Amino acid sequence: MSPAWRAGLGLCLALALASGGAHGAKTTARSKQKVAAEQQRADLQQKLTALKRDISRTESAKDDAADTLAESEEAISNANRALRELAAEQEQTGVKLRELGGEHEKLVATVARQKAQLAKLLREQYVAGNEDRIKLLLSGDNPNRINRDLQMLAYVSQAQARLLGALRTNLQAVESNQAEAQNAKDELEEIAQEEREQKTLLEQEKGRRAALLTTLSKRLVAQRKDAGNLERDEQRLGNLVDRLGKLIKEQAEAAAAERRRQEQLAQARAEAKAKADAEAREKRLAARAKAQAERERLAQEQAKGGKVKPLPPLKPDPIDADEPKVVARPAEEDKPEPARPSLGPAAPEGAFASLRGRMSAPVAGRLSAKFGSRRGEGPSWKGVFIHAAEGADIKAIAAGRVVYAGWLRGSGNLIIVDHGSQYWSIYGNNQSLLKRVGDAVKGGDAIASVGNSGGNEESGLYFEMRLQGRPFDPAGWVKF
Repeated sequence: MSPAWRAGLGLCLALALASGGAHGAKTTARSKQKVAAEQQRADLQQKLTALKRDISRTESAKDDAADTLAESEEAISNANRALRELAAEQEQTGVKLRELGGEHEKLVATVARQKAQLAKLLREQYVAGNEDRIKLLLSGDNPNRINRDLQMLAYVSQAQARLLGALRTNLQAVESNQAEAQNAKDELEEIAQEEREQKTLLEQEKGRRAALLTTLSKRLVAQRKDAGNLERDEQRLGNLVDRLGKLIKEQAEAAAAERRRQEQLAQARAEAKAKADAEAREKRLAARAKAQAERERLAQEQAKGGKVKPLPPLKPDPIDADEPKVVARPAEEDKPEPARPSLGPAAPEGAFASLRGRMSAPVAGRLSAKFGSRRGEGPSWKGVFIHAAEGADIKAIAAGRVVYAGWLRGSGNLIIVDHGSQYWSIYGNNQSLLKRVGDAVKGGDAIASVGNSGGNEESGLYFEMRLQGRPFDPAGWVKF
C-alpha cells in the first residue's frame, strides 16, 4: 500500500470517528436567557412595587376583604401566564427541532457522498500506482512528461485537499447540529416539567381562592355596596395612573439626557479624530518638505563636484490616500448600556387618535355598565363593565406598551397599556395577565383573560380609557 493511500485512508477514518464525538452534559441556553430577562426587568419592577407601596401608605382603610385574595389571585395570574408562555415556547422549540432534523438528514447524506468520493479517489490513485514526486523527478524521464505528471499530481492533491476540507467542515456541522438538537430536546423536557409544576400550582391556588371566597363572601358583598370603598377604589386607580405618568415622564427625560450625552460624546470623538488627522497631515507635509530640501542640497553638492548622479524621484504621497483607516472606538465608560425594558409607548405619536371609532372591543360580551352611569350610592362609572365568560381572551384595543401589570385593591389583576400621546387603556378584574411590564403589544394581541379578581361579584372586564390621566367615554372610540 502506497504512503499516499495510507495517509489519505487514515485521515478519512479519523474524520469519520470525529463525527461521533460525545456530547457534553445537558445545558440549555433557555434557562440563562430567562434569568437574564428577569434581571433586566428587576429595576423596573422595583420601581412599580415602590409606587404601589406609596399608594398603600396614603390610604386610611387598611382592612379590605379582597386583600386576602390578592396573593392567590396573583399566583393564578402568574401560573396562567407561565402556561401560555410555555406553550408558545414549546411550539417554537418543536419547530426548531423539526428543522434541525431535516438539516441533519441532508448533512448526513452529504457526508456519506463525500466519503464515497474520497474513497474512490484514493482507490483510483492506489490502483494507478502513482509515484511520489521525488521519485518522478529522479526518474530521468522526459522533462516535459515529468512536468506534465507533476502538474497532474498537483491537481489531484488539490482536489483531495478540497474534498477533505469540505468533509471536515460537514462533519463539524453534523456534530454542531446534533448538539443543537440535543439542546432543543433538553429544552422541551424543561418546558414539560415547568408546565407540570405550573398546572399543579394553578389547581392549588384555584382551590385556595375558592375556599377564601366562601369564607369572605358576606364581607365582600358588604364592601362592594359601601360607597366609601368605591370612592377609595376609584381614587386608588387615579393615584396609580398619576404616579405612573410621572414615572414615565422621568424615564423619558432620563432617556433624552442619555441620548444628548451620547451625541456629545460622538461629536467630541469626531472632533478629536479630525484634529488628529490634521496633525498627521501637517507632519507628512513637513516630512515631505524636509525630504525635498535634502534632495536639493544633495543635488547642489553633486553639481559642485562635477558629478551628476540622478536621484531617485520622490514617491507620490497623496495626503488623503495614504491615511490609515482608523475606526474610532468609544472608551469603555462611554459605551451605552444594553437596552432595558422601557415604559415609553411603542406606538408613534398621533397613531392612536387616528383610530377613533374604528377600534374593536377588548372582549366580546354584554355591556352591563356604561361610562357616567351611577354605581348605586357610590360615584359614577369612569369606564365600562363588559360581562363575559371567565377565561376568555382580552385583547389590546391598539398598539402600545404595557406600563402596569399587577394586582391592585379594587381592580384585582390590572393591566394598563400606553398608546402614546398620553392615551391609555385600562383593563381590570382579570383572571390572568398575559403580558409583563415593558412588553410591546399590537392591536388585537391577547393581554389578559376574563375573571372576577379583586372581589368582583361577576365575571367580566372593567375597561377604561384615559387622556392625560383623565377618564373619558370610550363609546365614541371603541365599537362595543
